Amino acid sequence: MKKTVVIIGGGAAGMSTASRVKKLKPEWDVKVFEATEWVSHAPCGVPYVVEGISPKEKLMHYPPEFFVKKRGIDLHLNAEVIEVEQGRVRVREEDGERAYEWDYLVFANGASPQVPPIEGVDLKGVFTADLPPDAVAIKEYMEKNDVRNVVVIGTGYIALEMAEAFVVQGKNVTMIGRSERVLRKTFDKEITDIVEAKLREHLNLRLEEITLRIEGDERVEKVVTDAGEYKADLVIIATGIKPNTELARQLGVRIGETGAIWTNERMQTSIENVYAAGDVAETKHLITGRRVWVPLAPPGNKMGYVAGSNIAGVDVTFPGVLGTAITKFMDLEIGKTGLTEAEALKEGYDVKTAFIEAGTKPHYYPGGKKIWLKAVADKENGRLLGLQAVGAEILPRVDAFAVALQAGFKTEDLFFADLAYAPPFAPVWDPLIVLARVLKF
Repeated sequence: MKKTVVIIGGGAAGMSTASRVKKLKPEWDVKVFEATEWVSHAPCGVPYVVEGISPKEKLMHYPPEFFVKKRGIDLHLNAEVIEVEQGRVRVREEDGERAYEWDYLVFANGASPQVPPIEGVDLKGVFTADLPPDAVAIKEYMEKNDVRNVVVIGTGYIALEMAEAFVVQGKNVTMIGRSERVLRKTFDKEITDIVEAKLREHLNLRLEEITLRIEGDERVEKVVTDAGEYKADLVIIATGIKPNTELARQLGVRIGETGAIWTNERMQTSIENVYAAGDVAETKHLITGRRVWVPLAPPGNKMGYVAGSNIAGVDVTFPGVLGTAITKFMDLEIGKTGLTEAEALKEGYDVKTAFIEAGTKPHYYPGGKKIWLKAVADKENGRLLGLQAVGAEILPRVDAFAVALQAGFKTEDLFFADLAYAPPFAPVWDPLIVLARVLKF
């Protein structure tokens, strides 16, 4: 029997869900409503469009017509869902409002920036960096105005990436954070000390300062904190995001303890035939088993795949996340997977940690660089709990450790892991193996 699936949001999770349903049930009517003109977009690429590395058009993995013509999805762009009720949604489109019926509903409408309640955020030249339209707006503003001084408010992943985008263009960049460390919520101090030293080489880092207001005559001119004033021709607000749960609340969907939509392992919500995937949905942590909200692209895509599979009658479960993530500032790579020491202690683990500095190649082979690694393990049974990495060539180490965590490795399992070796690629004692040795022995 033909069914109608309505998906709210045309980002990674939404289009993954739609594509999966159409593959398994090509005769079904699958409708996607996306509030912008961007579909299957890559918000993670926003800083790199601003930096000039990539044209904005490439932020869409596939163009809209691909989904319409090749996959048979009924895609509605510039279509904002404004009301949700059982079996029906109301949508504001360019030609007016319309109602659509559904047999299955999917919330894949992502998250939005958290803008602090400070005066001046509505001045021209003040931006968030959340979606592809933001990259377009920032680039256009820079082309039309003499932008020399940039202030980035925030010290998380997006703040670092946006700061880099302006540093490489020769701008005078100031980064303002209210906490005592950058990346405070996601990394321990050993790692953030190295990151902060790198940041100070390239920008004016101001920590433990509270932004009071943004000033200017229609256009931004300066940012005022409780400790000083900073010239600003452009301001980026990168102070976190929040899940877009308003529509789900209309329907009475259960909101989880994280503030995102509660889902089970099949991405089903608390209401029959209603699913959620991506940045709007919470899941569970693979180590602690606790409910977590980790708004990152890889799990978002997989959540969409799982939701689409189950809607179409194929039983697939989403196991959860480790919070594996990576970013960079200039040539310094920063990444993690699993729990930090602070997180593990908060969860009640009795931990053992190791922090090492190593080289990425043998000392006799050219091109080697420094890498710093911190591992966390359960002191009682040796089970690995997490890794943090900073320096060069960290991705293979972070990824290998993520697989080890998911497999339930203990420290000795990592020590005896049969990793590849050749001088152009790694030392005979890979930094991960050295880390495990220090942690174990």
